[in-house]
Amino acid sequence: MSVESNIPNGWVAVTLEAVIDSANTGLDAIKRAPIVEEETGVKCFRIQDASQKKKYKYWGNTKVEDKNYQRFKLLKGDILIARTGNTIGVNYLVKEDIKSVFNNGLIRLRVNDKCYYEFLYKIIESNLFDRYVQSIAYGTSTQPNMQINVLLGFDLWLPPIDEQKAIAKILTSFDDKIELLESQNKTLETSAQTIFKEWFCKYQIDDDLPDGWRAGKLGEVVEKSNTGADAIKKAPIVEYDTGIRCLRIGDLSNNRAFDQWGFSKVTDKNFKQFQLKKFDILITRTSILGLNKLIMEDLDSVYNNGLIKVSLIKSINPFFIYGYFRSKYYKDYINMINNDTSTRPNMKIDYLLDFPILFPVKELENKFSDIMESILKKITSNTSQIQTLNKNRDTLLPKLMNGSLRINEFKDNEV
Repeated sequence: MSVESNIPNGWVAVTLEAVIDSANTGLDAIKRAPIVEEETGVKCFRIQDASQKKKYKYWGNTKVEDKNYQRFKLLKGDILIARTGNTIGVNYLVKEDIKSVFNNGLIRLRVNDKCYYEFLYKIIESNLFDRYVQSIAYGTSTQPNMQINVLLGFDLWLPPIDEQKAIAKILTSFDDKIELLESQNKTLETSAQTIFKEWFCKYQIDDDLPDGWRAGKLGEVVEKSNTGADAIKKAPIVEYDTGIRCLRIGDLSNNRAFDQWGFSKVTDKNFKQFQLKKFDILITRTSILGLNKLIMEDLDSVYNNGLIKVSLIKSINPFFIYGYFRSKYYKDYINMINNDTSTRPNMKIDYLLDFPILFPVKELENKFSDIMESILKKITSNTSQIQTLNKNRDTLLPKLMNGSLRINEFKDNEV
């Protein structure tokens, strides 16, 4: 993007500094914007709020002097970028004026009238900008830390303002559809958890149970359980297409679709031993403890040793058991395990197999399983659409930003 001879007619080559009205870090997190328990009417936006995509209502409350509030309040169009830490470069766009300040782990950018804020934000969300951030973040220090003056040296091409708005509108339409599908998935997930709670959580393990119910453990219905292939020797990730993929912790934590898992080079012997089969349940055993996934079909994939796989006996419905894995009851159990282990989370298979389960009458088990299956299929379909939309948007973005695809060449049905 730095070769001016390739700039489309009417566009200009600039640095980020040329389109920024102001750029500054936020308030000191200890003295000037401390997080407090009580409601103060003012929030403080922090790096974790951006990295965890927290909604405004979940940001921390803060006490801040009025002069600091006026200087550091967040307004529509503000762009915030994490300047330090492991999630350096994570970003957030303020879409409306809000009663919040931001702390000094972030840089706030306010655009001038040369640039449309949503257009600039799409650039900041891009892989190109992320690579720039990573290249300037470390310098001579092992602790990432981004300086504002270096950040503002980022090169970009600037179309006329009307074209900026049109480009932003196209790219935002992808985000709107993705947000809608993600919202549907959250609603479906909540619905499954609500039904499970109403049907199965009104009794405790030690209660007098209804006729036909019994208390047991996960291990009673598990045919086989084991950790996955060694990530270095048995299932290394490679850059080329081997036809075999490998499921890792990051794939679960980021909810990646199958075609986004890394390719792996494995022997036939290891593939047979660690292949993912229909109705296997995968659980993360380290790092982020207890994340889980139900495999819906046989896959040309293995899983690595950060995961535990449980294969259920044929007489138990996998969707009923997976309902337990999606419940608060399971999450509380995982938290208990986590507190009982060392500072480095590491779940032993025996701990998992000791997970207490109430087994209802078969009719109720099957009724819930039918509901859970329907919900999971819809979530899977939505997730696949989300991945496709993400891929299409990320393919279009650089073409729209460098002018190789112009607005008049874009068709509405491409979204």
